[in-house]
Amino acid sequence: MRSQIVLFDGFDPLDVIAPYEVLYAGGTASGEAFSVELVSAEGPREVVSGTGGLALRATAALDPEKADLVLVPGASGRVGEPGEVPDEVDAGQRTQDEPIPVLLGRTLTTELPTLLKAAMDRPEVTVAAVCGGSLVLAMAGLLEGRHATTHHLGLDLLEATGVHAVRARVVDDGDLVTGAGVTSGLDLGLYLLEREIGPRIAHAVGELFAHERRGTVWRHHGPAPAAL
Repeated sequence: MRSQIVLFDGFDPLDVIAPYEVLYAGGTASGEAFSVELVSAEGPREVVSGTGGLALRATAALDPEKADLVLVPGASGRVGEPGEVPDEVDAGQRTQDEPIPVLLGRTLTTELPTLLKAAMDRPEVTVAAVCGGSLVLAMAGLLEGRHATTHHLGLDLLEATGVHAVRARVVDDGDLVTGAGVTSGLDLGLYLLEREIGPRIAHAVGELFAHERRGTVWRHHGPAPAAL
């Protein structure tokens, strides 16, 4: 299974590294049944995160025709209001200390929304998101009517885009799987391993990282709960 994790200017490093390590370990534990690579909409390049200028290298272009799993991270920056416009900054300072809504919204000016739509139009491709990655998809108009989660500070914005926002750590909506806050990338990665390869692989990777998944994965199945 070929997995591609998307980098964009201002991405949150933990949203990327946590699922990357989990999926990479899952590939090792499964005899390379899983592969994972870092990509960008523009192709191979150094991509600067929103955390202290830390950069990671995208080794390939996002390719919905070849990927089985596409994972979108959120952004790292200061908490801001939707629609906030950043002050003018030099190119070398761009993405540093900018509001998260601005960083997420800037992805809409790139080829990323078109590529993500192509991925979501292919039912055999699973699209996943961590934290604000759900908002990237939602602001691109790709999640209307779907069930998804994001960081708790972004749930209202998610709902405002026509998404059924769920306050859960991981939400499985078929070919869309989303995680809440940044550390949920670990739980999301382990759940994807369990779902795609099996619980024994997921358990082995969880033991390797000394991490026990938190919460119940929310799915739109079963009776609705009565008021508690």
